[in-house]
Amino acid sequence: MARKKQGNGRDSNPKYRGTKVFEGQRVKAGNIIVRQKGTKILPGKGTSIGRDYTIFSVVDGIVEFTERNGKKVVNVNPVPFSS
Repeated sequence: MARKKQGNGRDSNPKYRGTKVFEGQRVKAGNIIVRQKGTKILPGKGTSIGRDYTIFSVVDGIVEFTERNGKKVVNVNPVPFSS
């Protein structure tokens, strides 16, 4: 019989993936829109993708999700941001 509880201590930290900004919401340039593992959602107009597949806005505007060739695509339609 084992003398100690197993508890291997190799639990990783949570990654907090998912959609951070939804369709119709406003974003500023640099805001993260989607955190994902792999390219489940593709970047479209007004967005770019980071090396960890995070999609972020490169312009101020309103988020829009569409579909292209069976894949989801996120776009940011430019709208001037008023403070």
